[in-house]
Amino acid sequence: MTLEDVAREAGVHYSTVSRALDPARARRVNPSTRSRVEQVARRLGYQRDLVASGLKKGRSQTVAVIVGDLTNQNVAPVLRGISIGLEPKGLLPFIYETQDDSSRLERIFNQLLSRRIDAVLLVAARLGDRSIIRRFAAQRVPVVLAVQNLPGSGLPCCTYDEQMGGRLAAEHLLGLGHRRLVQLRGPDDINSCRERGLGFSKAVATAGATEIVVEATAPTGSVDDGRRLMRLLLARKRAIPTAIFTHHDLMAFGVLHVAAEAGLRVPDDFSLVGYHDLPHVDNVVPALTSVRMPRQELGRIAGEMLLQQLIAAERPPLSRRLQPTLIVREST
Repeated sequence: MTLEDVAREAGVHYSTVSRALDPARARRVNPSTRSRVEQVARRLGYQRDLVASGLKKGRSQTVAVIVGDLTNQNVAPVLRGISIGLEPKGLLPFIYETQDDSSRLERIFNQLLSRRIDAVLLVAARLGDRSIIRRFAAQRVPVVLAVQNLPGSGLPCCTYDEQMGGRLAAEHLLGLGHRRLVQLRGPDDINSCRERGLGFSKAVATAGATEIVVEATAPTGSVDDGRRLMRLLLARKRAIPTAIFTHHDLMAFGVLHVAAEAGLRVPDDFSLVGYHDLPHVDNVVPALTSVRMPRQELGRIAGEMLLQQLIAAERPPLSRRLQPTLIVREST
């Protein structure tokens, strides 16, 4: 089936069919005509040739979404949101995983250049990868950052207000009367962890309370990281803080495990706040208080920002920061 076949059956010019079936131009066609063309195209089994269409526009009609770790439970809702943002314009994302490996990220970038990718949505930006990302962006391929920002890169980004997230956790614990608090921090080369840590520390200092500092960080934000940092905290020959904030819910699970081993109870002996509000955190005992991030909404907005980059590369979209919320449960 060709455009001419659909046009003949629908009784319109083939250029009208071309516009009606192109998500980027469909709004230029009268709605009733567009509906008739779509019905005829479906009945005849017509499929757009995206490769041919891309050649005419000088594009490959493909976009890449690069993530660090596909097993990370925070990633799936973001990817769903990205898909929701891109699909109305007829674009489907190709997903690439760096496995949090800088050399793998560079190889992926090189492959994308050879495939003439139209644009990249990067959900895996680490501070140590700044030079790699800058070199790729210098090739004039539109790049939008999602979830993780790279300060000073000049790239448009859609992120969470991480300082606000850390502040929400601290203010909640301070409001419960806690005066000796500690945060178990996530990867030091991820800007979002630095920001949420800063937000927590500022709120504690402003309240005149004491923050107990644990120098070690969690490279992956895993359950094992939570166990390790909690053991370091308990190994100190001092009274443990009465409130603990972890930079990831999985770390909080590790804290709960070690606390049970040591005969400590939450929230009787200390209050515990996690981060991200992952699925099923309300099913652990005690149900975990956590900072919730609008993950799917962030993905949708990031996808729309990428489309804006494709339409007008000379006018990059304004960066966005979405606000988190605190979900209070039984662990505080």
